[in-house]
Amino acid sequence: MNLNLDGKIILVSGGAKGIGAAIVKALAIEKAFPIVIGRNEDDNQKMLQEVKDLGLTADYFTAELTAPESCKTIVDAVLSKYNRIDGLVNNAGVNDGVGLENGTYEAFMESLHKNVVHYYLLAKHALPALKVSKGAILNIGSKTAETGQGGTSGYAASNGARNALTREWAVELLQFSIRVNAIIVAEAWTPLYEKWIGSFENRNEKLKSITDKIPFENRMTTVDEIANTAVFLLSDKSSHTTGQLIHVDGGYVHLDRALL
Repeated sequence: MNLNLDGKIILVSGGAKGIGAAIVKALAIEKAFPIVIGRNEDDNQKMLQEVKDLGLTADYFTAELTAPESCKTIVDAVLSKYNRIDGLVNNAGVNDGVGLENGTYEAFMESLHKNVVHYYLLAKHALPALKVSKGAILNIGSKTAETGQGGTSGYAASNGARNALTREWAVELLQFSIRVNAIIVAEAWTPLYEKWIGSFENRNEKLKSITDKIPFENRMTTVDEIANTAVFLLSDKSSHTTGQLIHVDGGYVHLDRALL
């Protein structure tokens, strides 16, 4: 299926690793022109080279998105170089373990800046260009907003906000034909997740205790499965889909636990 993404300029925050990197590659394969936004220059360069090694095209801009002013700087830089933006993927963030009992006001606010403030700011500054292109916004979220996790108030609150902003923006931007959707992730096999699993003495037992609770095929979601859904939601093949929270999670959040 041709997704009609040829040459589309699509920003991907946190695009150098994990889910973001998979989305970047999937967009490039569909002949879009993804732009990686990440904090680490070396990681960004490595990601760009991986795309080039596939014979495809992309670009990157380095920024620390927790600094509010950097969001406008990056969007301005992209528009100065390419003169348009056709899509935005808000993906950057970290489950930083700022809980209710162990957290502080300062740590909680820092978590919000790591995980949701830049979602708002990138969308705000990209909005004039998205109005012109009638582009799409895709927010990547986490199950923690719906299921809780314990010990991660900052991250859970941020993901609740991501879900709410998805619906709010979908309503606000109807008049501009800008679609806004979210992909909600549960247990996905990313480098960070692999590192976390590796921290346990009985690594395989810990992993099995998790995958046993994933209804569909008792396995982790792959980043490629998330990326494939992402490119569809960014394309005009999903032209009447907006305000949706799409769970790419093997049924983890919604299917009956009795199935297990």
